[in-house]
Amino acid sequence: MSYVGPDFDPPQPRRFRRAPLTVALAALVPGALLGWLVYEAVGAPGGGDGSDKAAGGTTSASASKKSSASSSSAGGPGSPAASATDDGEKPGTSSSTPASPTSGPAASGPLRGKVVVIDPGHNSGNFQHTADINRKVNIGTNWKECDTTGTSTNAGYTEARFTLDVARRLRTILQEEGATVKFTQDGDRSWGPCVDERARIGNRAHADAVVSIHADGSAAGNRGFHVILPGAVHGGAADTRPIVASSRDLGERIAGNFVRVTGSAPSNYVGDGTGLVTREDLGGLNLSTVPKVFIECANMRDSKDAALVTSDAWRQKAARGISEGIVSFLRG
Repeated sequence: MSYVGPDFDPPQPRRFRRAPLTVALAALVPGALLGWLVYEAVGAPGGGDGSDKAAGGTTSASASKKSSASSSSAGGPGSPAASATDDGEKPGTSSSTPASPTSGPAASGPLRGKVVVIDPGHNSGNFQHTADINRKVNIGTNWKECDTTGTSTNAGYTEARFTLDVARRLRTILQEEGATVKFTQDGDRSWGPCVDERARIGNRAHADAVVSIHADGSAAGNRGFHVILPGAVHGGAADTRPIVASSRDLGERIAGNFVRVTGSAPSNYVGDGTGLVTREDLGGLNLSTVPKVFIECANMRDSKDAALVTSDAWRQKAARGISEGIVSFLRG
């Protein structure tokens, strides 16, 4: 998803703090960045170009995401819309299935007894339900659209396909660790769910961790991943104060492991190179009562990052990196 759209209005310019990250990633980042340089040197698919854009790159994301992508290639049916949000839906309207079935935990494993909710961003059917996804929902502090279609690569591989594929790979890994894994949607509903329902699914599951999987739609040349953390929001139905610290811990562990496993560098256009961004305008985070983060795995509008997200091998690495961050968080 890009920073354009109902749940992704461009944030006011500010410098993001990186103090807590220095503790959590102090040991990981130097080695990871060395690995990134080696990765670049050997010319791995989609390797970085070494550019270092300022955070102002989100402005150009607006223009790029408003370009419709081709529907004739790997992206699946239809044309993805220009903007994106964290996903959600009004209860019981898009499908008879309010949430995906929960697969039982493995017989044993270090995460036995832990519940993880995975939120695959967007839905491939959203573009056929524009009235539904444009409907406003209460995100605690104000009202925003239910959802959007997400972004895509220039060749038409959609964010919704990417997020569901990574989510399913992640589920397999976590179940092998003994966790009970629930999805907000598993390709089993025609659209949605909306941001408010996605948050409720995690809350009602009393999840020990929730991760919302996305990919960005910023300008070409903007590369890398970033993890979005909830800010301290207290107003209306939203009160994230109890989960800010635990969510940051979860996000830092995911960021560190994502660097190490995938070889991808932190975003060069937001987060000041930390791979962490704090937001207070996302319904999926504002309404959560359990530890929750978003991860933008790459920028689908950059050709080199697009080569990554369309690679089966890299998507497996992405799932592994996220899973190892979750395992580290849940095991303390």
